[in-house]
Amino acid sequence: MLLEINNLFFSHSPENNLFRNFNLKVEEGKTIALAGESGCGKSTLLNLIYGLLDSDKGEIIFQGKPILGPKKNLVPGEDDMKLVAQNYDLMPYSTVAENVGKFISNINLEAKKEKVQELLTVVGLEEYASILPKYLSGGQQQRVSIARALSVMPKLLLLDEPFSNLDFSRKIELRERLFRYVKEKNISLLISTHEIQEVIPWLDQIIVLQEGRLIQNNNAEETYNTPYNAYVAKLFGEVNIFSEDEKSIFDLSKNFWYPHEIKISTTGKEAKVVESRFAGSHFWNKISVEDKNLIMYTPEKIEGSIHIEFEKKKEK
Repeated sequence: MLLEINNLFFSHSPENNLFRNFNLKVEEGKTIALAGESGCGKSTLLNLIYGLLDSDKGEIIFQGKPILGPKKNLVPGEDDMKLVAQNYDLMPYSTVAENVGKFISNINLEAKKEKVQELLTVVGLEEYASILPKYLSGGQQQRVSIARALSVMPKLLLLDEPFSNLDFSRKIELRERLFRYVKEKNISLLISTHEIQEVIPWLDQIIVLQEGRLIQNNNAEETYNTPYNAYVAKLFGEVNIFSEDEKSIFDLSKNFWYPHEIKISTTGKEAKVVESRFAGSHFWNKISVEDKNLIMYTPEKIEGSIHIEFEKKKEK
């Protein structure tokens, strides 16, 4: 096992107990997302794993050795682990290429130059090699930090909201290149993100945190299709939530239904269309059924009264 967290306790203050008997295992070569609302402990957990914080109790084991916090280890980090936090810590008077090559040996300068170029390609900054960081946007500086962390070929890469400062088109390019690269190099990736839906195709596992508790730990498909509770379901975007009484009234098989799972039918329950708005690839609709407002997506604008049904999953 690459990383093990056993019986971890951590608090920011006596009044704020974040992690209580927290346990987690990370296998080698996996791409894993830490998901949850702001304040749930994602960044804190990454800092604990990297040794930037001292736990109150428990242990974090990386490659068979305990991770020590700042009280016992003045210089945090391990040779085979890198963290890219939300403060990028770049060398201001060194070029982008020099920043990326900071940890690469100078014994073979030609090989170093090729490696730096390869990593700049991964993060889409080839044309910025000779630029100083102060002339880069926040998103570009973020990508330099990621390339620099990859330069040492870590066994475990920790990324804290790596796409938060990128515009949508750059985000699409970076995530595909990055996820393909770490898989190809067998680098384990633990990434905290608010945008779980955008990275689903690349994930082996989703770990959901709620106020320091691990409430779900499954692959992406299971987490999306069978969320543990409403909190988990909402992480994927809009969702229609039904109480147990409502579930019975609507004769439903589950409590959480995504908008695309509600379909127009010739039979089913009658619904009144409250709003129908263009949303790009679909129309966003608010409908009222049995005095309950629901959100559904349709390929065309709808109005008036319709009948709806809830999509049943096909047997595998």
